[in-house]
Amino acid sequence: MEERHFVLVHGSGHGSWCWYKVASLLKSMGHKVTALDLAASGINMDKQLHQIHSISDYSEPLMEFMANLPAEEERVILVGHSMGGLSISIAMERFPQKIAAAVFVAAYMPAPNLSFPSILQQLEYRWI
Repeated sequence: MEERHFVLVHGSGHGSWCWYKVASLLKSMGHKVTALDLAASGINMDKQLHQIHSISDYSEPLMEFMANLPAEEERVILVGHSMGGLSISIAMERFPQKIAAAVFVAAYMPAPNLSFPSILQQLEYRWI
């Protein structure tokens, strides 16, 4: 089996810790795994919650990781859960040459005509 590099992106209210079992299984199968803490999540203390003003701020650790991936390295498989789907969508747009596939696990999957504010508006409507 060919070794792949999985990048696991948690949902809101979580951290990279939520991927422990999945990461362990993937590693036991010989894959490389990176589980990231997004901004103000998990053990990421670079920013506090009150400093997050946009999905771009929230996704910054993933964007930095993707930007620092060597161009010659095999393309990664992004896996996003819940709000992590928005983050991996941004990464897909910015770094298409570094991504082999994206997996949305019960995650938000924006369409080209569905903006983040539109998603928030729909969520607010459902919670009323």
